[in-house]
Amino acid sequence: MSRRPRRNHSPAFKPQVALEAVRGDKTLAELAQKHDLHPTQIIKWRKQLLDRAADVFGADSKPDEPVIDLKDLHAKIGLLTLENDFLQGALSKAGLLSVKR
Repeated sequence: MSRRPRRNHSPAFKPQVALEAVRGDKTLAELAQKHDLHPTQIIKWRKQLLDRAADVFGADSKPDEPVIDLKDLHAKIGLLTLENDFLQGALSKAGLLSVKR
């Protein structure tokens, strides 16, 4: 028995099949035969649809925005400025960089 090649289903096809599974008009076996899928795949898509349904309507708890530490950022800017000045001076002395830009 030969394996068939791997198929990639479109993002529009997956929720269509998952919604049919949620409705319950047909059994998983009927859906699997209709769409030429394995029933386990339909179960996974249905579970993903139900798990992420709250995201569609905007969940009450919004994701927390990361706290930005300005001290760390200013320290990094200072370090990079120091390194740039050092390298500019070293390259100028070696004659590889003009003194004025």
